[in-house]
Amino acid sequence: MDVLDQSEVDALLSAVDTGEVEQEPQEVQIFSRTRTEWDSVEVRPYDFKRPERVSKDQMRALETLHEGFARNFGAALSGFLRTIVEVKVSTCDQMTYSEFIASLPNPTSFNLLTAEPLEGKICLEVSPLIVYPIIDRLLGGNSQELFIPQRALTAIEMRLIHKIISRAVEALKEAWRGLKDLDFALTESESNPHLVQIVPPNEVVIVVGLEIKMSTRAGTANLCIPYNVIEPVMEEIASQSWFRMGQLEGSGEYSKRIRTRLNKATVEISGVLAQTTITLHELVNLSVDDLLMTETPASQPMTVSVEGGRKFDAHIGQYKGSRALKVVGPVEQLDG
Repeated sequence: MDVLDQSEVDALLSAVDTGEVEQEPQEVQIFSRTRTEWDSVEVRPYDFKRPERVSKDQMRALETLHEGFARNFGAALSGFLRTIVEVKVSTCDQMTYSEFIASLPNPTSFNLLTAEPLEGKICLEVSPLIVYPIIDRLLGGNSQELFIPQRALTAIEMRLIHKIISRAVEALKEAWRGLKDLDFALTESESNPHLVQIVPPNEVVIVVGLEIKMSTRAGTANLCIPYNVIEPVMEEIASQSWFRMGQLEGSGEYSKRIRTRLNKATVEISGVLAQTTITLHELVNLSVDDLLMTETPASQPMTVSVEGGRKFDAHIGQYKGSRALKVVGPVEQLDG
């Protein structure tokens, strides 16, 4: 075999580029013990560095599951921050852990979660673009002209963000409950994602990208779930699982769960002794010892209102040294 020197190699490459030498077409060879007809065979490239271990049906099911998580998380944040917060799923992909870490900013809010009884850890990353506006909101600011610092979170800021992560954890529990009861819990937080390695760099992970909007501010969050963590439940994560969830929503168990949550809700109750009208002149000239006349007899029951709505009739009295109302029945709704 003749070995070409560097000048001959350069001349050959130059001839190929100018078209003086035609390149021989590379014929794809397919080997099989059974198949002989290759006209209908579809050949696709496969990257062994990025194996697709999750099927398309399972990816769609995971995306649907975490869309429910996004809605619950947004509702929890809206109630906690006293402003409208919109959370929605933007992407749902599978990639290697090294690719996921390389796509994250540094510093950021990188939180590790456990999901017992599953083994291993998953991570929830929240971008500084939305972390600092949330912190500013919690401390009384309006975050209109907020500067986003390029530094790690302080201990106080970390404690405040843990309140947000705890609500995300509860939303994850609720979203996964229709498939499997998982006890999600926050274990630790880090600002530099490159210092945390929960799985080998080439391990496949499912990354659910979230978009968070609050007022004029917006940012992203990423939920990274290693495949080896949810592998025990992958057989259940399929399209058929969502039909079972639909049956659960119409079942007595789902109604019982809603009733339990509603029973814990707090409502405001007030007692109205009587009502009357006076002129603005009389109101301005009110002073101590003045009497207000009403058309309600003293013997008539007073009205108990729940969240501003008239609900019960009651008598006023005293119980163990405190003023009390004794409910005598539902209020009579007068027509017309």
